[in-house]
Amino acid sequence: MDYTAKLDAAINRLHEEGRYRTFIDIERRQGHFPRAVWTRPDGTKKEITVWCGNDYLGMGQNPVVLAAMHEALDATGAGSGGTRNISGTTVYHKRLEAELADLHGKEAALLFTSAYIANDATLSTLPKLFPGLIIYSDELNHASMIEGIRRNGGAKRVFRHNDVAHLRELLEADNPDAPKLIAFESVYSMDGDFGPIEAICDLADEFGALTYIDEVHAVGMYGPRGAGVAERDRLMHRLDIINGTLAKAFGVHGGYIAASAKMVDAIRSYAPGFIFTTSIPPAVAAGAAASVGWLKEHPEIREKHQEHARILKMRLKALGLPIIDHGSHIVPVIVGDPVHTKQLSDMLLEDFGIYVQPINFPTVPRGTERLRFTPSPVHGPGEIDALVRAMDQLWSHCALNRAELAG
Repeated sequence: MDYTAKLDAAINRLHEEGRYRTFIDIERRQGHFPRAVWTRPDGTKKEITVWCGNDYLGMGQNPVVLAAMHEALDATGAGSGGTRNISGTTVYHKRLEAELADLHGKEAALLFTSAYIANDATLSTLPKLFPGLIIYSDELNHASMIEGIRRNGGAKRVFRHNDVAHLRELLEADNPDAPKLIAFESVYSMDGDFGPIEAICDLADEFGALTYIDEVHAVGMYGPRGAGVAERDRLMHRLDIINGTLAKAFGVHGGYIAASAKMVDAIRSYAPGFIFTTSIPPAVAAGAAASVGWLKEHPEIREKHQEHARILKMRLKALGLPIIDHGSHIVPVIVGDPVHTKQLSDMLLEDFGIYVQPINFPTVPRGTERLRFTPSPVHGPGEIDALVRAMDQLWSHCALNRAELAG
């Protein structure tokens, strides 16, 4: 076996399909978000504006968050020193879990190293706790949810995206006495559409199913205190397990679940992805707790965030660009071809200092390749103007003319 040739062939396929992923080397500038410095492959530098980051609210630069991290770093040092069970639980971890439980109105919360691991570890563990469990999963659920469900060895059913009628058909077809769980998201990150939370909760009640919601792209940004779409819609009490991240709107790192004390205790006790992983550093936990606490008391930043998203969508629509608008903060512009998407991304970066990463298959279906813009409260009028002018110029006048891009 020529292993090198096999690797070359695999990588070359990505290049031929126009979906080879290129890392852009950037240095975020503390206190100047969304500004950053891009280091080109030749070593030269260019100042850019980040338009595709997941630090949705700029909390990674918030002075309250940074002060909390400095204080914990000076007090404890760099790492946690172990797993949660073996010397890796500190007052900072417990404080953060208390903040998160309070945020979601649950009895308890459990920290993981990422929301990906939280989804994977929890969903793969649940069949150990409920033998015979059937999991009903939205077809557009995040890869971490799909992986956790795939690995758990239990039964699964996949329902068409946001199709409550199809979900009902699947539930009706199964043994009414079997334990059941419905797994779905509140905001689907690629199109920016919302899950039908209330309708799914109604079905869960009717068929005796547990509910598992991923609020990763909503925590911090929706609801009076930033608990997510379920809080906004006054439905948190109807959800059994809530998954969230500390790495997007909260601007730090890590993931978690919030649920009943017994559910959290069981996951804590049985999930290998929790038991055998070193806990997040105390300084990170301290920064995340400060961010969660601060955002609970500052709804104005969420209002400004939504306002900027509305403005950007309105202005891009006025140019006639094919954007998807489901009313969320995510602004996808459909290009429809991986090569063109990459070319457009490259020109925005090199010619205009605008960084937006191309989104290609398998993250999105073939033919729906896109640029996914994530406006924040700190993208000011000047940054929005610059982006709109650049998109207008490139879409209308470049070699990639509008008809070619749309096709």
